[in-house]
This record gives sequence, structure tokens and C-alpha cells, in this order.
Amino acid sequence: MSAVPLRISRGIAGALRAQAKLFAWVAAGLFVLEIFLPPAILSIVRKPIDYFGFNPWVAELPRYLLRDDVRIQQKLDFIPNLALFWFSADSPFGGVDWGFAVTVADLFRFLVMALLFGVYFALVRHNRDVAQPRGRLAAFGSGGGASGALASVLGVSTGGCTVMGCGLPVMPVVGLAFAGLSSGALALLAEISNVATTAIIAVMAIAVLYLGWRAGGREPTSA
Repeated sequence: MSAVPLRISRGIAGALRAQAKLFAWVAAGLFVLEIFLPPAILSIVRKPIDYFGFNPWVAELPRYLLRDDVRIQQKLDFIPNLALFWFSADSPFGGVDWGFAVTVADLFRFLVMALLFGVYFALVRHNRDVAQPRGRLAAFGSGGGASGALASVLGVSTGGCTVMGCGLPVMPVVGLAFAGLSSGALALLAEISNVATTAIIAVMAIAVLYLGWRAGGREPTSA
């Protein structure tokens, strides 16, 4: 029962050792893209960004977590929705034209997605380097990078984000340019975004496990 997890772990560890730079570049690049792509889109299609700020209350978070008069369930409900920083643009008619805030839950999702894709591409490259270029493995390796790139674009494009001034508290990145849509259409985009993001994370996790299992069969076992 433990042979499969050990083989997967061995394969992932070997790929990360052999492709450390690729893993770091892919993970860091996707993480940065997930944070800065939404405000970039909003700046282009609506109004250029004119404000960026951190939530000053974050400095009080450790004290809040240690408070005895706040129930644990209340803390667990509050922390994921805590905004860490945000981008915004003022409206010429007063107020905020648009705003993009990154919460604790958003940052965690961005990190998970970035790490998954970093490991995925490291495993694809590692499997290519150690496998014989023939048969199904060669075909799998040659198509893995393209499918991963397509999935990464889809993951960034459909990832949910917190948006102010768009008619909904949550919208997909691809819907940011269509703030004039009806609330029903925006709600549908938001739901599709949540489902697509969850599906992409699940598919990429399965792909990482499979590629790790394949790579683990070629890694030398420890004595």
C-alpha cells in the first residue's frame, strides 16, 4: 500500500532536484501573473490603476488569533475572506470605478496553482530527459508541455477574484471587461469560474501524481 506513495514522492523529488530552475521559474511566473493579470486587464479595458495598498489591519492578525473572546469558528470564517492588499481606480464621477482585492483564500489558491504547475512542468521535462524517445511515453512527453500551457492559461483566465464596483463580489478574470452585463450573466460567469478553477486544480493534481509515479519508476531506490 505504501509503495505507490513512496514511488510518487521519489519521482517528484527527483524531478525537482533535476529541474529546480524550471520549477522555480514556472511557479514564480504563474504566481505573479495570477496577482497582476486582473488589474492589468482592468487598467486596459476600463480605467488605469491609480491606487495600490496593503490592509493595515493585517498587523493585528496575530493578536486577533490569540484572543480568547473570539470563537474558533468565527476566526476560521473570518481569515479566508481577509483582504491582504488591493488595486483600484477612482471613478471620474466619484467613488471607485473598479477594484481588485486579494484575500487570504485567493493568495492560497494562487500559491497552490503555481506550485502545481511548477511541479507539473518539472516532471514533464524530467520524464523527457530520462525516457527513451519512442512509443507512448514519447508522445505523452511531447504533448504534456502543450496541454500544460493551455491549462495554465485557462486556469489564470477563469480563476475567481474579488472585484469591487462590478455588480458582484466575485467575478472571473475573463469577465472583468464585461461589467455591463446583467447580474444573472455575471453570476453565471462567477459560478463557471469557481467550477473551472476547482476542476483545473484537480486535473493538475492527478497529472502530477501520474507523472510522479512514472518518474518514480526510474529513480534509484535508497538502500
